Amino acid sequence: MKGIILAGGKATRLMPLTKVTSKQLLPVYNKPMVFYPLNTLLQAGIKEVLIIIAPDYAGHFLHLLGSGREFKARFTYEIQEKPRGLADAFIIGKDFMDEDSVAMILGDNIFTDDLSKEIKSFEKGGRVFVKKVSDPERYGVVKFDQDNKAEKIVEKPKEWISDYAVTGLYVYDKRVCQFAKELKPSDRGEIEITDINNKYLELGELDVVPVKGEWFDTGTFDSLLAASNYVAKHNDSK
Repeated sequence: MKGIILAGGKATRLMPLTKVTSKQLLPVYNKPMVFYPLNTLLQAGIKEVLIIIAPDYAGHFLHLLGSGREFKARFTYEIQEKPRGLADAFIIGKDFMDEDSVAMILGDNIFTDDLSKEIKSFEKGGRVFVKKVSDPERYGVVKFDQDNKAEKIVEKPKEWISDYAVTGLYVYDKRVCQFAKELKPSDRGEIEITDINNKYLELGELDVVPVKGEWFDTGTFDSLLAASNYVAKHNDSK
């Protein structure tokens, strides 16, 4: 299995912090934000990682992370010229993935669980990780049927469906590249990863795994502060 970290975008919600650097390079307590999703992949034994970055700060990522040797891994970099949606990662990363499955994580997502077992045990189809949240309208939300099985995933629902949000960690087999290529842009003008998840769901091949520990989507000032406070409180290296 290979890994992808999607660390592009403009992060306008964090302006002016992101006026001079990438969101994923901002500090979360004592480490750059991108170190946390990277660690999630490395913990799972993934040694080949593609880091997809916006063009403005590509050199910053290269200077920080280098070739991956320091992390006993190998890093590849690709530029995402403009944010076209999360599913664009599998179009950009097609050659990198080749015939392998992939674990893709968003560069601003921090998990306190060790998800190595859930990633390593993946065999076929798709696997997403969900967490109960207070603001599900910000995310892709899982709709469950009467038997509590995932029935559908709805992107940023305006009406209440459930309070289980799909987090920014996704595991797929090699078919994801073809599924992404076939997607049509949504009303937001993006190719949605929710559509990929629903494709695997329709095939009966999507696992929905609950996250037990904390999960931070650090795209807002409040969540960035909450993540920093959590790490500061639980940090073992102070």
